Amino acid sequence: MISVEKIGGTSMSAFEDVLRNIMLRDPKRVYGRVYVVSAYAGVTNQLLEHKKTGEPGVYARFAGGADYAAALEQLTAKLKEINAGLAPLGLDLARADGFIERRMRELRAYLDSMRHVLASGYLRRENVLLAAREMLAAIGEAHSAYNSVEILRAKGVEASLMDLTGFDDDEPFTIDERIHASFKGVDLSRQVVVVTGYTKGIEGIMREFDRGYSEVTFSKVAVEIKADEAVIHKEFHLSSADPVLVGEENAVLVGMTNYDVADQLADVGMEAIHPKAAKPMELAGIAIRLKNTFEPDHPGTLITKQYVGKQARIEIVAGSPKVTAVEIHDPSMVGTVGFDYGVMEIFRKHGVSYILKATNANSITQVVWDKSVTPGFLEELENAYEVVTAAPSAIVCVIGTNIAFPGVLARATAALAENGINVNAVSQSLRQTSIQFVIARDDYKRAVVALNAALCLNPPVAA
Repeated sequence: MISVEKIGGTSMSAFEDVLRNIMLRDPKRVYGRVYVVSAYAGVTNQLLEHKKTGEPGVYARFAGGADYAAALEQLTAKLKEINAGLAPLGLDLARADGFIERRMRELRAYLDSMRHVLASGYLRRENVLLAAREMLAAIGEAHSAYNSVEILRAKGVEASLMDLTGFDDDEPFTIDERIHASFKGVDLSRQVVVVTGYTKGIEGIMREFDRGYSEVTFSKVAVEIKADEAVIHKEFHLSSADPVLVGEENAVLVGMTNYDVADQLADVGMEAIHPKAAKPMELAGIAIRLKNTFEPDHPGTLITKQYVGKQARIEIVAGSPKVTAVEIHDPSMVGTVGFDYGVMEIFRKHGVSYILKATNANSITQVVWDKSVTPGFLEELENAYEVVTAAPSAIVCVIGTNIAFPGVLARATAALAENGINVNAVSQSLRQTSIQFVIARDDYKRAVVALNAALCLNPPVAA
């Protein structure tokens, strides 16, 4: 049996638990496993920019013309500090520090050269910056993968590093070609292979998938080697709602779900797996198991293509308070064939994708991410249509593989109403895997708590 297993950054930062609960837990299953590892927690934020706060990292400083050399030195010291913390597990500090020092020296040289190229004006600025971003992102996974292999070898495990970052080669591979070439002739049954979550390719994995790149590598590796099992190890279970919002005691483990639900979650920013990573595995018929690194005895949640719950129920309540409801009102909309085609042309021009769309005779409401609402985007809409409103909002969704039963919408809206939460817009498709509610931003947390209590803790019974 061959498995491909993705280990997230928070888990990697608790590597002693990873060894005990995953890699060395079953002496009979040490080999035949491929681990795709993320950078240690916080490292990619320091390399690029903080994912949530936007605090600048090395890349942001480089792109802004600020002092990136000092940031690189600080980061090198941080990576060595991580190495020191792993020494008790068997990491040879001299080798590990030497590896990261060499990589950082080479990276600094590349960045300095890129700075001169930018100053020359001979190449397009955005192309140079994309290359810098790719190279910086690769450092984090190379660091964690190298350390993992060294520690496993110190413990007597036959382990090999598969460095897909292509840091030292000029091969014009696509991402798929690099993965295919790297696994050619590799006997997975007699060794542990640790793979960098970053893969170098001429199309640019960051350009294509941004911060979801390690899950894309995980997916492509699983498809390439035709894995019997694909596992994602995170620091939490996939639950009915965010335990931080509803309390761990009120978060119900999902257990079984399907790829359709995973797509619904990704659409509102709660990624069980990156949607562009999920699709190849779904098409290949590979199931994904989501496991909690710190509860190794628990089977976690299995995501398959075919699963549909036998009993109708809401599996997950999810959403985001970081959206804007953009409403276009125009009397000329009534009876006009293709009216919304013009609206979508403006969306396409500005690179805006919507999460929800609701219409009536002369209005279209579309919910988009806050970051998409730029002055230029709104100005073009306002110039084209009579009234355009942009309202900061929240979206909350009830999601499941089988929610097509009478009363679920009534029960959901009743739960919101009982908590004084008004529904500003609502959407549900014929497929009936998700009902989306647009509400006031301040009501988001109360809405999640209310819906989780009404639909997940006390599930309605289908007639």
